[in-house]
Amino acid sequence: MSHSDAHDSTRLTRPSARFRPWLWPWRLLERLTDPIPPGLWLLNAFCQRVLRINAETPWMVHFSSRVIGRVKIGRNVWKSFALSGGCYIQGLNGVEIGDDTLFAPGVKIVSSNHQPGRLDRQQDGPPIRIGPRCWIGVNAVILPGVELGADSIVGAGAVVTHSVPAGVSVAGVPARPIVAAASPQPPASPLP
Repeated sequence: MSHSDAHDSTRLTRPSARFRPWLWPWRLLERLTDPIPPGLWLLNAFCQRVLRINAETPWMVHFSSRVIGRVKIGRNVWKSFALSGGCYIQGLNGVEIGDDTLFAPGVKIVSSNHQPGRLDRQQDGPPIRIGPRCWIGVNAVILPGVELGADSIVGAGAVVTHSVPAGVSVAGVPARPIVAAASPQPPASPLP
């Protein structure tokens, strides 16, 4: 009997991974909390509702992230807030995030600085505006007054100090354009 035959015979005697009737509550919870894993969903909810961490935020926030100030989010952005840990979103001057924008763990969005010589006061300024369908990489930092155009990408570890036009990818410290998004090209017609 070969090794593969022995493996096949044990597969017949062992119950299938799908048939575990005692797991039905967990499977139901997976469907109800999708796309957030149930354990993370429960931990986030406990920290936010019971321990009052980010309690003033009306959507789910990862238990290791912090959201303060005026933050307005578009459709499906809450998923990044729930899944991405270690984020700091400071909206004292306001932060607006467009529909379907994704951000990775460790992202920092800071809309206000301290006044020079008066560390107990913030500087007033324009809000940070992030357009729809943007992608912000791990540990990226977005500083006050920045606007990200639609479909822009911020590379991992970038520090964005100036506004980014739509469809442009930026990376580095300070962030600089690296690639403009290509407009969709129609497929080439086959040769006759």
